[in-house]
Amino acid sequence: RRVLFRSSTFVTLLQLTGAGTDRTSNMTERTYTTVHLIRHGEVYNPEHVLYERLPGFHLSERGMRMAHETGRYLANKAETKNPTAIFSSPLDRTIDTVTAIVEELGKMPQSGNIYDVITTDERIIEARNEFRGKRIGYGEGALWKNGNWKLVQNLWRPSWGESYQEIATRVQDFVFEKVDEYPEGNVLAVMHESPIWSFRCLMEKGRPEHNMLLRKTALASVTSFTFEVGTHKLASIEYADPAADVQ
Repeated sequence: RRVLFRSSTFVTLLQLTGAGTDRTSNMTERTYTTVHLIRHGEVYNPEHVLYERLPGFHLSERGMRMAHETGRYLANKAETKNPTAIFSSPLDRTIDTVTAIVEELGKMPQSGNIYDVITTDERIIEARNEFRGKRIGYGEGALWKNGNWKLVQNLWRPSWGESYQEIATRVQDFVFEKVDEYPEGNVLAVMHESPIWSFRCLMEKGRPEHNMLLRKTALASVTSFTFEVGTHKLASIEYADPAADVQ
């Protein structure tokens, strides 16, 4: 006769008597995945334009040193020296950064093709910004030109481009997908300041809106989120700034 165990009282009885120990322990076992969100290094941008998603903006020499320093930091940590999977925003500055990290991890393929060991994902790309290609406050980026003043009317949405809610939602979709796809894994994802901080605010406060001047997401920093697989319950957030002293 087959019995369906639906009663919590029955499970408690099994635990008290010692019967079915393996079965009940499996019922309560929890699995976690950590996704490490890494900001790119310093970009070579002598004209100080807002580069947004524009091509051709690579890391500066200092930015490359920062990326390598963060790569060494990850290589020296037990949980990240052999990452389960590596992802990156498709933009030039993030590809430069992830390439340096992969080199420090000793994971560069014999082909020399970084795309053999990483996967790009549009969900972790830079935030859309209508000031792209301009220097804010100067020339065509002057607030009194081209109706630019309308773009800064709401600093909390923000009004100059993609909303923080949109940004955080797409990053959440990416992170939760990887949490379930790689149970007990450590996933690296190289991306951008606004997406990282918007997602962190959503996780910590329940809303992604924030003051952009108060972000804590330094260049080449690592923000690590650990979630329970399946439920996506947040277990911890850790932050590290390995490249803080790089000159």
